[in-house]
Amino acid sequence: MDHAIWTEKYRPSTFEEIRGQKDIIEKIRAFVERKNMPHLLFSGPAGVGKTTLSLVIARKLFGKEWHQNFLELNASDERGIDVVRNKVKDFARTRSMGDVPFKIIYLDECDALTREAQQALRRTMENYTATTRFILSCNYSSKIIDPIQSRCTVFRFSPLDKKEMAKIVETIAKAEKLKIDEKAVEALCEVAEGDVRRVENVLQACASVGDKISEDAVYNMASIAKPKEIKAVLEECVKGRFVEAKNKLLSTMLSYGLSGLDVIKQVQKEIWALDVPAEKRLEMVKMCGEIEFRLVEGSDEFIQLESLLASFCSMK
Repeated sequence: MDHAIWTEKYRPSTFEEIRGQKDIIEKIRAFVERKNMPHLLFSGPAGVGKTTLSLVIARKLFGKEWHQNFLELNASDERGIDVVRNKVKDFARTRSMGDVPFKIIYLDECDALTREAQQALRRTMENYTATTRFILSCNYSSKIIDPIQSRCTVFRFSPLDKKEMAKIVETIAKAEKLKIDEKAVEALCEVAEGDVRRVENVLQACASVGDKISEDAVYNMASIAKPKEIKAVLEECVKGRFVEAKNKLLSTMLSYGLSGLDVIKQVQKEIWALDVPAEKRLEMVKMCGEIEFRLVEGSDEFIQLESLLASFCSMK
């Protein structure tokens, strides 16, 4: 029996296999073909191919010796300045093996580095340019200090669109002999929101229960309410029926194990599909923002959500 995690099992190993990010891949491929590249900064949300592309670069540049010429560090584990100074310097100090004149250091989640560590990294990048290229990966490039950004070519990754996500689902379903209907594929794309890692994890979790995958199974596994259930809650609010809206929301939260923040995100999405005047929708989204802030600050979830429903019900 195959116990591999699908995010690793189906991780692309060539440029052709990577879904989405076409423009970025074309530019990176040109760097690799010339065996010369600047420092790179990959920014974008989780699960869109930043680490995968870095591994493909290393494989294509160094061939079988890529392990000796590629150092992967995760800055969120090792945030201190000493890690940057020691691990990076020890690796960067020696020459690369093979016919490529540099090694690659891949620093993941580098927006978790302190500003001091980033300053140390900047000096290290300058000192070892002859033997090393850095690929920095982050969720938000705004958290990276300007001196580092100016030393890198910046590539901004975007979430994958539904068409690309559906292709990934179909490829895995075929390889794993899963029966999956169109509604389930739609649901997987919906819950993943462009994050390939998430879609593969949810799909593997569903497949561990059975090889027939339904829309219900996807929403249950992902701990996300079906859009129509949240919409039903909002429709009760529009009619001014607070008690019914509250009861529906409570039962939906309990049956899917949703947190308050999960609910707010889904409510905000479904507001745009409501059949109410545009001004009213804008007001409702504004209220969601206020409640989301209160939840992040640690307020009681149920009181805040009831307050939100009450505000919706009392809108004229």
